[in-house]
Amino acid sequence: MPKSDDANYYAHIYNDSRRDNKRIRILDSTLREGEQHPGVSFSVKQRIQIAWMLDAFGVDQIEISPIVSADHFEATKTILKQGLKSDILAHVRALKTDVDIAIDTGATWVATYMGISDIHLATKLRITREEAKIRALEVADYIKTHGLKARFTMEDASRTDPVFLVEMCKEMNERGIERISIPDTVGIMRPRGMYNIVKMIYDNIDISKSSIDVHCHNDLGLALPNALAGCEAGADQIHTTIDGFGERSGIPALAETSVALMLIYESNNKLRLHMLKDLSKTISDYTGLETSESKPIVGDSAYKHKAGTHLAAILRNPSAYEILEPKTVGNRRKIVFGELAGKNGAEYLLKLLGLETDHHEAETLAHGLKELRMGDVLELYLDDRLERKILNDGVLKLKAEE
Repeated sequence: MPKSDDANYYAHIYNDSRRDNKRIRILDSTLREGEQHPGVSFSVKQRIQIAWMLDAFGVDQIEISPIVSADHFEATKTILKQGLKSDILAHVRALKTDVDIAIDTGATWVATYMGISDIHLATKLRITREEAKIRALEVADYIKTHGLKARFTMEDASRTDPVFLVEMCKEMNERGIERISIPDTVGIMRPRGMYNIVKMIYDNIDISKSSIDVHCHNDLGLALPNALAGCEAGADQIHTTIDGFGERSGIPALAETSVALMLIYESNNKLRLHMLKDLSKTISDYTGLETSESKPIVGDSAYKHKAGTHLAAILRNPSAYEILEPKTVGNRRKIVFGELAGKNGAEYLLKLLGLETDHHEAETLAHGLKELRMGDVLELYLDDRLERKILNDGVLKLKAEE
């Protein structure tokens, strides 16, 4: 193992983690995209609490839509008065009347959008490309004449004629729109495709005037890989929600995105990762939707170890099967004893129960657990005392698995 004693050392070499050496920002849209998830609706107080937590966690921007209802308008106004470090973006349609509502909240950032694919123009807006362009540019000009910062989202960009997409992005770029968002609205892209579309935009605009966001949907389970591919092509901000809530299958989850950026992209975001489990629990409490046990990072099974060979390695050094300490993200390690525990797991269980044991007795218990076919017999969270017991080299003399 390298001198750094980092179990992930070679993975970082394969990942070429330091190649780009750039900071990738996070916009969280739990208060906008998240509330579009079926069954999700927050109160004004809950929205304010979520905004405070996201700001404390360290996201760069927080998005909320004041045009949805009077409650959303009130929540937007109140959040804007909190003096948070994160930018608060008022998300509205590409209509001057919507922009006026954003202005009335006291927003300094306005995020607007328009569907520009042929199918959106024909079925949703019922206008031509030229009419869409005129409307979008009028709204962009209207926002800038009010001295506001702006983001324009090219909705359904991944199914838009590339010539028209580039034309629209160039127009926004020339008007000094601070951020241009390239979404995969229906989740149809693969990472190479997302890379291609963002690289095309990046190469055709003055990046000193406009930065690029990526907003990727998870219909095929590729939202985060696609977003990361977009960042490798030139985007510098990913849209997330807590636990990935959103339309249909949602968008990248804040926890997975944050850890990926910090661990394998080495992006210096200064995020308080230890808040991730609490953020997930808060959303679960507010929505009544349970976090899946197998949810990466924040799920209860994310650091649960069961198979005999895995368990034996974990009892010697958790880095054998964990890429970061559970407490780093506010989670806890858990070990499962049952028919898959093996001799080492059985020996450890007996010693935890205060029973003197030898190798033969451990083998007998392991065999008995397998024969009984009882599945999982005991799940045990490891508190600090038990973790010290595991990691203390002299406490348990575990034999190698045969």
